Amino acid sequence: MPRRGPAPRRDLMPDPVYRSVLVTQVVNKVLQRGKKSIAEKIVYDALAIVTEKTSTTGEKPGDKAGDKPSEKAGGDPLAVVKRAIDNIKPQLEVKSRRVGGATYQVPVEVRPRRATTLAIRWLVGFARDRRERTMAERLAAELMDANNGIGSAVKRKDDMHKMAESNKAFAHYRW
Repeated sequence: MPRRGPAPRRDLMPDPVYRSVLVTQVVNKVLQRGKKSIAEKIVYDALAIVTEKTSTTGEKPGDKAGDKPSEKAGGDPLAVVKRAIDNIKPQLEVKSRRVGGATYQVPVEVRPRRATTLAIRWLVGFARDRRERTMAERLAAELMDANNGIGSAVKRKDDMHKMAESNKAFAHYRW
């Protein structure tokens, strides 16, 4: 614990391409060894792949107007990222609580900031474990899976909710 109180939170700047703080958080989580430009390239390439895949499936209705698909494709990846993160965010988690020599898994609600952090951590972590060739392809595939409500990160959230549900008898130990 610091002696001068809690450390101040630093606000993140939105990323330059999509002007989204969420994309900045994903870039910072992909970041390894301080190589931010490589992390940005990975995330932007992944979002380009997501745009490509969503525009090929959704290009038919706006086919007659030439500018419509490009306009729609420009806003698409950010919506996919937001929906994917929302599908991964946990509402409940379990925390260990020691009472009288026994340790109980007590279900507690997750604060919104922590829920977003956990969702991004799981998304990038499970993207790294996938089998696609490049990290951009892995991240894009995991984003698309999470957007559709499937994938490893969504399964992780469901497992956490099941654990909280099975331990709700210990909810009265909440602090």
